[in-house]
Amino acid sequence: MIELEGLTKRYGEKVAVNDLTCTVRPGIVTGFLGPNGAGKSTTMRMMLGLDRPSAGDVRIDGQHYDRLKDPLKYIGALLDAKAMHGGRSAFNHLLCLAQSNGIPRSRVHEVLDTVGLTAVAKKKAKGFSLGMGQRLGIAGALLGDPRILMFDEPVNGLDPEGIHWIRNLMKSLAAQGRTVFVSSHLMSEMALTADHLVVIGQGRLLADTSMADFIAQNSRSYVRVRTPQRERLLDVLHGAGITVVETGNGALEVDGGKPEHIGELAAQHQVVLHELSPQQASLEEAFMQLTAESVEYHAHTDAPPEQRWGDDRTRS
Repeated sequence: MIELEGLTKRYGEKVAVNDLTCTVRPGIVTGFLGPNGAGKSTTMRMMLGLDRPSAGDVRIDGQHYDRLKDPLKYIGALLDAKAMHGGRSAFNHLLCLAQSNGIPRSRVHEVLDTVGLTAVAKKKAKGFSLGMGQRLGIAGALLGDPRILMFDEPVNGLDPEGIHWIRNLMKSLAAQGRTVFVSSHLMSEMALTADHLVVIGQGRLLADTSMADFIAQNSRSYVRVRTPQRERLLDVLHGAGITVVETGNGALEVDGGKPEHIGELAAQHQVVLHELSPQQASLEEAFMQLTAESVEYHAHTDAPPEQRWGDDRTRS
């Protein structure tokens, strides 16, 4: 379990993380979301003792990271896949980590097999692709068989098979009762992986809730209905006190109604339906809605090129 209490980090006048309090619990995959510059990387670095908090506290299974004996046996982390000696082979990179944490040599072979790098174990890391580097970084995180796993953008550089593999790996680790904390900008992937979300913006906590509740609380849900008897269905729904929004594409959008109830009303009044489907926003849409005012870096594409980039004709 990871516990953050009033965690704060300042760089001069800049507050990167602001009074952040939350608990990352075992047995589920917790997604860590936020716009660029929100303070995610700084938070994760403080969890691992790489940055010292300006205020507040962070504990790993009840202890500060720098007090952990053999820390890889408590928490395994992937923050930067390039953080390795390029001149070492994959095997020797992991062996150095193992020896410094009292982990047997046999475990190196196990994790290389787990991440699919056994065939290139003797090759130098500097020749690895981005995806292979990610797999090696994940192997390092798994090396101590820790109770807590922390990943920052773990699918970066992976092919579709690799993405599917790391998704299932994180789910299986959580199913074993481990704490899994993952940060990613890929909303579609996070929606398939995470059970719980911690969302920050400008260093502040914006949400700490389940995936389902997050989407429900930050988006509009409705039922889309199509029928050749549009006016008759409108009369039926209005008569039942149901709010209906008419769209320009021929569909009706019913707020606050259940598909089952709408279908039963249509059947009772002999109204033919061509579509009856519940609609809910994606995680990406809900995230954009919640963090709209917390985005630090905005791109603008509606201005003429000379206003966005400056008119090259005026330059010498």
